[in-house]
Amino acid sequence: MDFSDLNLQEIAQTSGEWLRGSGPESDIVISSRIRLARNLADFPFISRATDTDRAEIGKILRDRIEKLHEQGKFTGQLVYVDVSALEAVDRQFLVERQLISREHADAEGARAVLIDQREQMSVMINEEDHLRIQVLKSGLDLTAAWEQINELDDHIEARVTYAYNDRFGYLTACPTNVGTGVRVSVMLHLPALVITRQIDKVFRSLQKINLAVRGLYGEGSQAQGDFYQVSNQVTLGQNEEELTKKVADVVPVLIDYERKAREFLIRESQETLHDRVSRAYGILRTAQTISSEETMHLLSSLRMGVNLGLIRDVEIPTVNKLFVHTQPAHLQKLTGMELDSSDRNIERASYLRRHLSGDGTNAGHN
Repeated sequence: MDFSDLNLQEIAQTSGEWLRGSGPESDIVISSRIRLARNLADFPFISRATDTDRAEIGKILRDRIEKLHEQGKFTGQLVYVDVSALEAVDRQFLVERQLISREHADAEGARAVLIDQREQMSVMINEEDHLRIQVLKSGLDLTAAWEQINELDDHIEARVTYAYNDRFGYLTACPTNVGTGVRVSVMLHLPALVITRQIDKVFRSLQKINLAVRGLYGEGSQAQGDFYQVSNQVTLGQNEEELTKKVADVVPVLIDYERKAREFLIRESQETLHDRVSRAYGILRTAQTISSEETMHLLSSLRMGVNLGLIRDVEIPTVNKLFVHTQPAHLQKLTGMELDSSDRNIERASYLRRHLSGDGTNAGHN
């Protein structure tokens, strides 16, 4: 169950199932994610744990989860990754893939992740908590994500003793996770709300109902490519189903706002919108050097243009893939070499040209 460098390069060629763009409402909702934070009762929290503690926690959890896999509790292949043994570029690759957090990548000491082959599930060991279970689905599919993660959590809890208090619920390193330990989040693509300058108003209304808005890579990250993660802020006082429903109930409202903003742009400024989309597509297909930030910005316009029927020869799964594959670590894994910033910008432009016009199949647009 080792995860060799060869595997990472193979994975770099593919896209996780959550990027396939076929889930419900996938024109606006990229993915639905549910994450559970858990700790073992017999060990101190990670911030107080010794190296010996961390190694023992890792050994116990790996052993229990591998036994679950042998018993057929997981669909498909399960792969164990020793995160502490990875090079920086490989850790960043897993962050770009949404399989580990930035904190997990940057931490010190014994830590690992178990990933299923379809990249729908990852189990981080020794992140901020001893155990962080994550399930990721394409589009708006929180119910399926909850059912899958709940079953997995029950299987693990039957084999280890979680830190749990009758009054407070599951005990976690961060007080905001105490209770259910659940973080329910949905990643949305909201370019029209950004263009029409309604995005801040929408976010202020979300904050009033205790929902957090974060960037592409979660806490502390900036919004790139008009992607935003909407999630619950606190977990205490509500059960998992209530928290899931709270997020699930507000997402259709956000989808409606974004669709109305797109309709407004088509109705009131179609030429300007068409120009914006066409310019983005043109630059992406012809640029000789391009930064990650500019790529995200232009791909966002292209993705909206494809969904609105302004660009007819590019498919959404291709655009979704490009958002991830043009990130710094992915480019380096795809080329098989370390690249400095300027070389990455050249390689990124080359990669975009190949995928958007290189074989002639995407050569024209409306």
